[in-house]
Amino acid sequence: MNADPAELAKFSDLAHRWWDPNGEFRPLHEINPLRLEWIERHAPLSGRRVVDVGCGGGILTEAMAGRGADVVGIDLSQKALRVAELHLHESGRRVRYEAIAVEALAAREPDSFDVVTCMELLEHVPDPSSIVAACARLARPGAPVFFSTINRNPKSYLFAVLGAEYLLRLLPRGTHDYQRFIKPSELSRWCREAGLYVEEVLGMTYNPIRKRYRLERDCDVNYLLRCRREP
Repeated sequence: MNADPAELAKFSDLAHRWWDPNGEFRPLHEINPLRLEWIERHAPLSGRRVVDVGCGGGILTEAMAGRGADVVGIDLSQKALRVAELHLHESGRRVRYEAIAVEALAAREPDSFDVVTCMELLEHVPDPSSIVAACARLARPGAPVFFSTINRNPKSYLFAVLGAEYLLRLLPRGTHDYQRFIKPSELSRWCREAGLYVEEVLGMTYNPIRKRYRLERDCDVNYLLRCRREP
């Protein structure tokens, strides 16, 4: 299984806080509107079959369902999925959650999804290239695939680890392992090897004074990558 038990345990221990907008997952709540608008700008979601890989407690998953998509959310954290399912009773959104590895789902349901999203997951797994390849197999020919992760360089260590976890305390300490950060060139190569062609690489920045996130060209720290499966 392409998962780190320590990483799974870390997020499982926090699962009950997933939907607290002022808790440990506050940054995910704050960036979610940006992610959602970016995805829908390039792939209108209404009526589409979507898979959210590494869905956690379902913040993005439910938001895409709210735009009319038929969404499957997958994760390997049973606790996070239970929290996600409980939240569905409040929201009434159309989502199906399943505890399954993306590689296993790709073997079971290849070429099945109109949109594939994999956000903030790649930097937490032992073999991110395997995740990318599985996402490509899940997508229908010509379908878009969306990733987001963290660049690997001195600036990203300063901002994403020291700044976010220790100085600003936006995230719990130990959330990220710098050695697992991924350069855009590496992610782009994995995409090409999986039969995906890259259409856009976009940065996500945080202004600590205004406490606002923005999408822009600066990919030094957080970035999003949009690609498409070859027809």
